[in-house]
Amino acid sequence: MKKLSLRTRVLTGTVAAAAIAGTFGVVSANAAAPAAVKADAANKNLTRSTHLTVEAATKAAQATLDAAEKENQRVSVAVVDRNGNTVVTLRGDGAGPQSYESAVKKAYTAVSWNAPTSELVKRLQNAPTLKDIPGTLFLGGGAPVTAKGAPIAGIGVAGAPSGDLDEKFARAGVAALGR
Repeated sequence: MKKLSLRTRVLTGTVAAAAIAGTFGVVSANAAAPAAVKADAANKNLTRSTHLTVEAATKAAQATLDAAEKENQRVSVAVVDRNGNTVVTLRGDGAGPQSYESAVKKAYTAVSWNAPTSELVKRLQNAPTLKDIPGTLFLGGGAPVTAKGAPIAGIGVAGAPSGDLDEKFARAGVAALGR
């Protein structure tokens, strides 16, 4: 039998020790794992919420953009979910660079307060610090999407010469969801 060099013996011993330690580490980690917590409706620790599908959000965004294009307006459109996360954005040909971010903020604002942003602008008279909430934009152009009276999404439009026009186009996107 051939005698192994010192280097080979040290390496072989190190590998064997690491394998044994790893095995015991896995076994002890599994033994210490806490029992899974049961989460179910009967325990009242779950909730359900309604969200637009990507297909529905895209349909609404495209209808919004189409309404603006019919009036020769260059806008950006954003659809956000109930949590304010962006689902779809469309930037129309020729829309200004500021319109993308403004559309997202208007959609977020509309869904957050379940109200058109033109209505929320009026609330600033009584509560001017509302405008300081991060991610919001209190300008006309945002419309909430609701199901059973609860907000499930927001559509924001930016880029037309007025917030009234932006909001008109956002309402066209909301209306498209009912078709």
